[in-house]
Amino acid sequence: MYIGILIIIICKMKKLIYLLAFGWAVISCQGTKEVTSKILLSPIKYNNTITAEELKTHLYIVAADSMQGRQTGSIGQKKAGKYLISQYQKERIPFPKGAQNYYQHVPAAFLNANRNGNLPDTENIWAYIEGSEKPDEIIVISAHYDHVGTKDDAIFNGADDDGSGTVALLEIAQAFQLAKKEGHGPKRSILFLHVTAEEHGLHGSRYYTENPLFPLQNTVANINIDMIGRRDDAHPDSNNYVYLIGADRLSSELDQISKTVNEKYVQLNLDFRYNALNDPNNFYRRSDHYNFAKNNIPSVFIFNGVHADYHRKTDTPDKIEYDALTKRAQLAFNIAWELANRENRIVVDQK
Repeated sequence: MYIGILIIIICKMKKLIYLLAFGWAVISCQGTKEVTSKILLSPIKYNNTITAEELKTHLYIVAADSMQGRQTGSIGQKKAGKYLISQYQKERIPFPKGAQNYYQHVPAAFLNANRNGNLPDTENIWAYIEGSEKPDEIIVISAHYDHVGTKDDAIFNGADDDGSGTVALLEIAQAFQLAKKEGHGPKRSILFLHVTAEEHGLHGSRYYTENPLFPLQNTVANINIDMIGRRDDAHPDSNNYVYLIGADRLSSELDQISKTVNEKYVQLNLDFRYNALNDPNNFYRRSDHYNFAKNNIPSVFIFNGVHADYHRKTDTPDKIEYDALTKRAQLAFNIAWELANRENRIVVDQK
């Protein structure tokens, strides 16, 4: 009898040990999956696809003499726009849902309504990667692709202003698309927006915010990239810096995210002097992010400052510092990655 009871007890203990072992194996497996998932979702692999070589290749085309300075509505600007679209098509990045093609038509009547500059019809250009979990929430990454054209038969190539930001968008989009192909696409949707007529008063971004494809209340943030390929006189000894403007004006979270991802992935020296409320240059209101900020959308402006070739015919691709351009484009990518993949959208908590 005692032997029988002992056998039963031993059998039950073996079963209990087996169940405990099985449970621990399941937990361990789940833990491994969670760790693996975190590793796979790291932006480092995709960050590293943004390269100086590819940025240079794009910029020598976008800022070529054949583009005739990309004046708003000109043949040269339209030619540059076709190149941008060809690159999105090459990467199989579509135009946005709800649009008929890669163009948002901006009519001359809109451009000339406030001050007649005899500007012709022109276009914003957009591309789109849909979010996997929160597709209705939109991150807008913007750069203007127009410049000032020609003067006295001289071509103003606009390599830094804003050819640098324009080609950065192409590389950032390519990085996100690769992540999506590998099963790690952004949770929120991303709109890549090349705006027109910035040089004439931020008209392209103003047109988008007054005629948005996606509701502005669903737009989580705007990352605006305008001039990121050079250094200014305040940084003669190093190009390892960038100005961040506006990140803290509406959202303390956007400001913190920008600082955190830079420290973790890029290690640029962040310069906030032009973010001062009393900045005499008033850069906060001088690029396309401002039209988003006016609509209560948290926005950050990534900028290298002005230099001797600003708005001159000498702003050419050979003067771009491609190592700096690469790191600044990577910073924009990492900010976008965090905004697109974090659990909760950032909130507006500043006036």
